[in-house]
Amino acid sequence: MSFVVPKESYNGKVLSVDFGKGDKAVVIGGENTLPFLSFEGEIPNRPVVAYEIQDCPPEDWPERVRNEYKDVSGDPVTWAKHCQDNLKAGAIALRLVSTHPDRENRSAEDAAKTIRNVLAAIDIPLIILGSNHIEKDASVLVAAAEAASGYNCIIGKAQEGNYKTIVAAALAHNHKLIAMSELDINLAKQLNILITQMGFDKEKLITDPMCSALGYGLEYTYSVMERIRLAGLFQNDATMQPPILGDVGMYVWKIKEVTAAEADVPEWGSLEERGVAWEAITATSMIVAGTNLLIMRHPKSIGIVEKTIAELT
Repeated sequence: MSFVVPKESYNGKVLSVDFGKGDKAVVIGGENTLPFLSFEGEIPNRPVVAYEIQDCPPEDWPERVRNEYKDVSGDPVTWAKHCQDNLKAGAIALRLVSTHPDRENRSAEDAAKTIRNVLAAIDIPLIILGSNHIEKDASVLVAAAEAASGYNCIIGKAQEGNYKTIVAAALAHNHKLIAMSELDINLAKQLNILITQMGFDKEKLITDPMCSALGYGLEYTYSVMERIRLAGLFQNDATMQPPILGDVGMYVWKIKEVTAAEADVPEWGSLEERGVAWEAITATSMIVAGTNLLIMRHPKSIGIVEKTIAELT
């Protein structure tokens, strides 16, 4: 008697979301099965990795990852072109860090100018991220959405405290939107409902349940993402069917395991290898949990994850 591979059947499907323009546009989501289980269903689009850049030099990044961009990170346009032309990035995530009141407190108009300059220099898809200051992001992302009108970008992150303003901007300028909640499936569901009740198309929405690094709550993050994906597929819950974002780099490159000097903890091995591995393992865990879009920093980590995705697809 021949062995028959057991298969699950699913009632729902992850929504497809495209961003970018022309032949460089990418699509995420669209699968009707769990990650990489292609024998159970269709997985039309592989996970996408976006290179993270900032609108100001990344002084708070560890030296090992900061050095990878030391010749280009002084200018976001140069940095974006480097990722596109030299690193062959498929997408870029521009974080408007300088607009945070505790950083340089740059204006929304400054942010809009940066967005226009970056978009004029690249032709790959762009993700536009605020500084994660709820009040400031409300004005900054409105200006950024207007500056990027016609480019089909992803903007975010819309949170409970500012989603109304940001949703309105995404609607007005036809962008995709990231909805971020804090590691709770019920909060993620509630925010998605509130956003769609404003008339925002759920097929333009991306869920960010927040991320965490290996050793710092990764198991909890994994379980939340997995529960979101299971609810969308098994229960056909439309509010849980948008693609999932994993904002990996910002959480990994601040923990002690990627910053502690080799002289202090020689048993931990090479600092550079340690950091690259930490980001790659965290990101790989995210895609296995159901993440469709990753934001990462170190080119070597991204290379490892891209290779893993290719092998699993």
